[in-house]
Amino acid sequence: MAKTKWVLDPSHSEIQFKVKHLMITTVTGYFKKFNLTAETEGDDFTSASNVEFTADVNSIDTNNEQRDNHLRSADFFNAAEHQEIKFVGTKYTGTKEEGKLQGTLTLRGVAGNVTANVEFGGITVDPYGQTKAGFTITGKLNRKEFGLNWGAVTEAGSIVVSDEVKFAGEFQLIKQA
Repeated sequence: MAKTKWVLDPSHSEIQFKVKHLMITTVTGYFKKFNLTAETEGDDFTSASNVEFTADVNSIDTNNEQRDNHLRSADFFNAAEHQEIKFVGTKYTGTKEEGKLQGTLTLRGVAGNVTANVEFGGITVDPYGQTKAGFTITGKLNRKEFGLNWGAVTEAGSIVVSDEVKFAGEFQLIKQA
């Protein structure tokens, strides 16, 4: 069967992360610039190979310019030296409707294994004749495993930023002719 290439429809996709602040609230952030590509056997995403996601660290947005600048600094992502976050999917397990995508995530130059939960939304043809596929991706990671070690404690002993980071994405892909 022929390989099918899928590319991101950026206007119908998003990626976000959530981190506990002071362990009492959650801060949500986004990357405004990112890309996702995949290859499949026909339209069968359980056969996906060459799954690659990248995000531009400088496009981080938490709705607070001071925090965004701190996240770009050497305390966190060190965007001056590591401008890109990259995930390469290596193995999918599960059904057509839902499963797990394992792969290698590289953050701040540190590579580690991450597993994302994948929910397949389906395939349809849009009003312009483009075949599109939709996915919801969720997961979590420990930021310190990727060199994001900054930490502080309040006078009362509360942790300022949790180690656990939850991520979620809504991705719409376009089938290439």
